[in-house]
Amino acid sequence: MKNPINVLLILLLSALSLAWIEYQAKPWKVPDKYVNLKNPYVNKTDAKFVGKTLYKVHCSSCHGKQGLGDGVKAKRLKSAVPNFSLQDFQKQKDGELYFKSFIGRDEMPNFEKKIPKEEDRWQLVNYMRTLKKE
Repeated sequence: MKNPINVLLILLLSALSLAWIEYQAKPWKVPDKYVNLKNPYVNKTDAKFVGKTLYKVHCSSCHGKQGLGDGVKAKRLKSAVPNFSLQDFQKQKDGELYFKSFIGRDEMPNFEKKIPKEEDRWQLVNYMRTLKKE
């Protein structure tokens, strides 16, 4: 006869594991006002390389130097770190990337105070667009 406490613990751990998997897989819902937000700097050159510099300072430790999701901190995170070079990432609208990059969720921090200038935020989005597989 099995110990009922062991059976209960196994069921509880199974339920928690399934809940965690479901939580990790939940889609990131971006509000409509951001989905449809137009990038006012989409065709403007980033002469001072603001986007690249901001990426190096704020993003590369998790997302990696080339945006592959392989930064030094990525292994310590519970949630998956997106690979910017993949088509699924690149097919998102600029407004979606803007929202996700600055509002954040879960382990993705909020950067509204660290990157307060709107133009700088858009230049970072533009830089993330350059991290595509060749």
